[in-house]
Amino acid sequence: MNDRLTRFGWSALALARRVAAYGRRKAAGFGELWRHSLQFRVTVSTLAMSSAVVFVLGMVLQNQITERLVDTKERAAIAQLDVVVRTAESELVGDAGQDEALRNRLSNAIKKITSSSVATQGAESSAAGAFEPVLAAGDPAESSEHAISAGPYDKVPRGLRNFVENNSQAKQIHTVDGSTYLIVGAPVTTTTRPLQLYLLFPLATEQNTVATVQNTLIVGSFALLALLAGITNIVVRQVVNPVRRAAAVAERFAHGELDRRLEVDGEDDLAKLAVSYNEMAASIQRQIQQLEEFGQLQRRFTSDVSHELRTPLTTVRMAADVLHASREQFPAGLARSTELLVDELDRFETLLGDLLEISRLDAGVEELAAEVIDVRPIARRAVEQVSVLAGTAGSPVELDLPDEEVTAEVDARRVERILRNLLANAVDHGEGRPVRLRVAADDDAVAITVRDYGVGLRAGEAELVFNRFWRADPSRNRRTGGTGLGLAISQEDARLHGGALDAWGEPDRGSCFRLTLPRRAGEELTGSPLPLPPEDHTVSPAEEEPAEVALTIAQHEEVR
Repeated sequence: MNDRLTRFGWSALALARRVAAYGRRKAAGFGELWRHSLQFRVTVSTLAMSSAVVFVLGMVLQNQITERLVDTKERAAIAQLDVVVRTAESELVGDAGQDEALRNRLSNAIKKITSSSVATQGAESSAAGAFEPVLAAGDPAESSEHAISAGPYDKVPRGLRNFVENNSQAKQIHTVDGSTYLIVGAPVTTTTRPLQLYLLFPLATEQNTVATVQNTLIVGSFALLALLAGITNIVVRQVVNPVRRAAAVAERFAHGELDRRLEVDGEDDLAKLAVSYNEMAASIQRQIQQLEEFGQLQRRFTSDVSHELRTPLTTVRMAADVLHASREQFPAGLARSTELLVDELDRFETLLGDLLEISRLDAGVEELAAEVIDVRPIARRAVEQVSVLAGTAGSPVELDLPDEEVTAEVDARRVERILRNLLANAVDHGEGRPVRLRVAADDDAVAITVRDYGVGLRAGEAELVFNRFWRADPSRNRRTGGTGLGLAISQEDARLHGGALDAWGEPDRGSCFRLTLPRRAGEELTGSPLPLPPEDHTVSPAEEEPAEVALTIAQHEEVR
């Protein structure tokens, strides 16, 4: 028995949980529709307010009709009571007699009243309808079994008896055995013993009338609300549909279909809105075309200048190499100038190469030569290439590589260039502290982080580090002599892979750059195997937690 009760309890609990889950799903769906559909929101709001108005009006009408019916019934019942009192007084003139004789006389009077009521009632009293007469000579304090009465005396409430016993005319609506009566009473004083007369008027007709009115109001209210819902839906649709079409056109315009325009129908406010939107779209299209033309000219200029500068640069390089080879024969000052000339020519040559690379990336002519390879050797080569710079700066580079292979479909040259730029940047800003390169992977992506513990980044600078020629602190002494295009090119290389290059940093706590690449070309990134901010990032309780600032490829596209 206890097991059955336990199973029943668990079944009821499971059913309650399913019902609760279903209710939550429906509530969530309703909330989603409420937030996203103006037509649904306006229709529901109109129905809610209309329902409140219809309910109030229905209650007022029902109360007015009920009061009018009851008032009419009471006036007719009072008129009928006056007629019946006169009839009873004419029948009960004289001595009341003993109890049994009085009871017989009351019964005869009731019969006389019943038989003559229709013939004697007037036009006003006829509205009262049928009734049950009651004659009584008992004490109101006594029960109906001990009272001398004729008719259903037990249906008369005790409070009404008290009023009539005190020679007052009274009325009361009373329910007996499920039937509702309007009971009116008056004293009869023609006998030697005081009598009371009561008339019981059934209110079944009035109740049916009220029920009919109530049902009519309910049906009419639902019909009215349905009609209002339909009208509201149609009216709102006339406004919402053009707005939806405008939103669709605007969305396609935002995705690059600059020739999309709204249809202008009529001369109303929506038509004026469509005309204004079309004029705005045409103006934006012209400006975008002008910017594209300017960008093309700028890219062409950069590419042409870079190409044209290569010829004189080659000549200057040859002359500088001759001078540099003979620097030992020059005075000390001239020899130093020769070394500075060669260094600046190296930087100039690197700048020209970066300008050509960035112009090709901007033109979209670069292609990804991806192949499935192990990423760990790429990281080692990048570290080897900056080892001399790291040794000069006193910032050792620490490698944290997995023991197993980390294969991914990548362009090794571009990934190596990204890591080389990140490591050189970390060494340059590491303030002589160690730089850590870490590689991790999961089933979908490969992540590489370059962490330094130097000057870090101030608030908002993580959004700017990928801008071309941007420098965090122009007054700082730089060791690498970078061109200012390395991080911008690195981000474009990450974009070609379908990956993301993110940055994080805090003042005097260093910075961390994270490269995330999909393991298979063409797949979309859903996360990264390494966190950002890095795991060794700690915040003291007295400090405000800094927000992670990461510039993903999608955000970069919006900035561009």
